[in-house]
Amino acid sequence: MEFCITGLYTLIMIISKMFKFIFTSFFLFIFYINHSLANANNDFNEWLKNFKDKATSSGISEKVVNELMSDAKFLPKVIEYDRFQPEFYEDTFTYIKKRSSKRKLREGLDLYNKEKTTIEKIEKEFNVEKELLLALMGIETNFGKYLGKMDIVSSLATLSFDKRRSEFFTEELLILLKLVDKNIINKDILYGSWAGAFGNFQFMPRTIRNYAIDYNNNQIIELKRIEDSFASAANYLKTIGWKKNQPCFFKIELKKNIPKKYLNSSARNIKNKKQFNYLKKYIHNYDKFSIKDDLSAAIIIPDKDIIPGAETLSPAYIVFENYEKILNWNRSLRFALAVCTLKENFKNEI
Repeated sequence: MEFCITGLYTLIMIISKMFKFIFTSFFLFIFYINHSLANANNDFNEWLKNFKDKATSSGISEKVVNELMSDAKFLPKVIEYDRFQPEFYEDTFTYIKKRSSKRKLREGLDLYNKEKTTIEKIEKEFNVEKELLLALMGIETNFGKYLGKMDIVSSLATLSFDKRRSEFFTEELLILLKLVDKNIINKDILYGSWAGAFGNFQFMPRTIRNYAIDYNNNQIIELKRIEDSFASAANYLKTIGWKKNQPCFFKIELKKNIPKKYLNSSARNIKNKKQFNYLKKYIHNYDKFSIKDDLSAAIIIPDKDIIPGAETLSPAYIVFENYEKILNWNRSLRFALAVCTLKENFKNEI
């Protein structure tokens, strides 16, 4: 009996120490988080003061700088999203399947049938397939249903303050302020993605500046409306060199003797492009595709270096110039594959 009581007492003491350790650890963790956030906010406020000076010295009116930047806040969630994007952890099969589903196809067809006259007019004028425009809008914002609710100014300010890509996002924020200052876009509707993208096709500020169009001629660019957003997307694609009715990619089965230098696993720079006639000797199923021998092509293996344990030669795709134009839109191998897949799905239905 005495042994049981002693053992029970020992167990209670152990549990008590465990709870004490857990509680102390949790308290220290919360303290660390709050302390870090407090320091971040203090540093952000100092950064904000310096940025305002930089913005006004670059020619932006003090009125616009104060109106837009006075309520800018440091958003910890934005940093979290920046470090954990689906392009960095989903395998290619899962990524494409999610973004080219039957539901997405159905919703895109509903939009097309509703806005058919406008969409077909834009397709003809810019020589960019309606199926591609639908695919991009579907993947970017689910046809305008998920435009994002984050304050773009605060998102861009947070990413500008963050050191990972500060220079890029500082420039984006300055461009945004200039667009508002010139009355090109409305300051009251600047809500979008965590990365500062805006509208039906998720344009970044410099994309708005360089390619967006006031298609309905009402003196303001409205990228949450069909006319301006579709025309702006089509103008962007046409300007960067999209070629209508040219292939985007084909899924292939690679032979084991292919030299590694022809295998691209990074979207930043597609290397060692060759004519299809040269590359086909490394492809088992090359004869299944109607591809001109002189067409410039490259081979990508999108899971390699991203998915732990991924096979080197599978999945593999042969990609063409149009595929690389989609990479200009979003520098992700999987994104471009998903867009082209959904585009072909629309083509089979329209």
